[in-house]
Amino acid sequence: MIPAARSTYNQAFTQARYEALARSIEHDFPGQLDFRLAESPVFVPADLKEKLIEACEGIIEVLVAPDFKSRTDRAIPSHQQVPNENAHTSFLAIDFAVCRDETGALTPQLIELQGFPSIFAYQGYLSEAYRRYFPVPEDFSYAFGVSTYDEYVQKLRELIVADEDPEQVILLEIFPEKQKTRIDFAVTEATLGVKAVCYTKLIREGRYLYYEKDGRRIHVKRIYNRLIFDDLQNFPDLETSYRFTDDVDVTWVGHPNWFFRISKFTLPLLESPYVPPTRYLSDYQGKYPTDLDQYVLKPLFSFAGTGVQLHPSQAELERIPDPENYILQQKVSYEPVIQAPDGLVKCEIRMLYIWPDETPRPQLLTSLSRLSRGEMIGVRFNKDFTWVGGSACFFA
Repeated sequence: MIPAARSTYNQAFTQARYEALARSIEHDFPGQLDFRLAESPVFVPADLKEKLIEACEGIIEVLVAPDFKSRTDRAIPSHQQVPNENAHTSFLAIDFAVCRDETGALTPQLIELQGFPSIFAYQGYLSEAYRRYFPVPEDFSYAFGVSTYDEYVQKLRELIVADEDPEQVILLEIFPEKQKTRIDFAVTEATLGVKAVCYTKLIREGRYLYYEKDGRRIHVKRIYNRLIFDDLQNFPDLETSYRFTDDVDVTWVGHPNWFFRISKFTLPLLESPYVPPTRYLSDYQGKYPTDLDQYVLKPLFSFAGTGVQLHPSQAELERIPDPENYILQQKVSYEPVIQAPDGLVKCEIRMLYIWPDETPRPQLLTSLSRLSRGEMIGVRFNKDFTWVGGSACFFA
């Protein structure tokens, strides 16, 4: 997207350098990287950066409105309500497809958003790694509001650890050692001292939670939540002394209720040139668009891309018993904009915000990118391709 930076990078690229980068990650965190590392970062031009930030600020205006909570109460399943919800989410992830508008200019189009943390620790680490192994212009930055990697880590520390002993702060997941994103858990522990603890390992005594470490019982004071509680339905036979709906004396960093409030459920509440028209399926009252081939059907309460229908038919829509729990979103056309040695590649940019409790608005910290040649962004649509996978963004 920035021809000079792209040309310099591609001329310097060799498979040997790419493999050296991958080996360095494996050396630092053996066996932890479980998704494909893209061969290149994304170089984002200034005009596209401005549009991305403008798009995000428009979305944030909806999130900070006084009635946002009341408008999204239905988003939280009644059996998954977690006590002690804070005033706003601690994290915000906003995904955009990179497209072209009617004038031919690059423009972002919203795909999805989440009130949930992404791979913050890994993204800083990965961005620094790209700089070590490949030519990235010195005046290009992967972070916002900070000027060094140490400052980046400090921002995360202030939000996640705050004033607590890192040993009393946990990253909560279900079987973290099996998660695709476990590389981020490893980097989080290495940089912040916050250990990933399995949901099944938490011990509840009254309103207090503990976990065991080196034969000691550690009192948990803060939970950096990475567990999508909907995933627990995949383990119906779990026996635990703590259930996530229990009222316990902990501070949530990323309260679980915000995962539902800021999600696909929010998309129909947004209006912007950067947001494809999106409506709850029930709003159509059976009178669906005649050009359904231009729409994608998404279930509200299914995550990680499961249940998405790229080619819905009217007959399929009419068979859905709970249309209030689905959205129809107008499709966007990803523009292949990343020049690989053998052609052009599509990309998606996720803008990543932190939101400390005491601040009125979220703060943009960094981003990530995913490169794709398939019909959708994601591993199963990009098998056997190169110059695809997880990447970082550097902004001019």
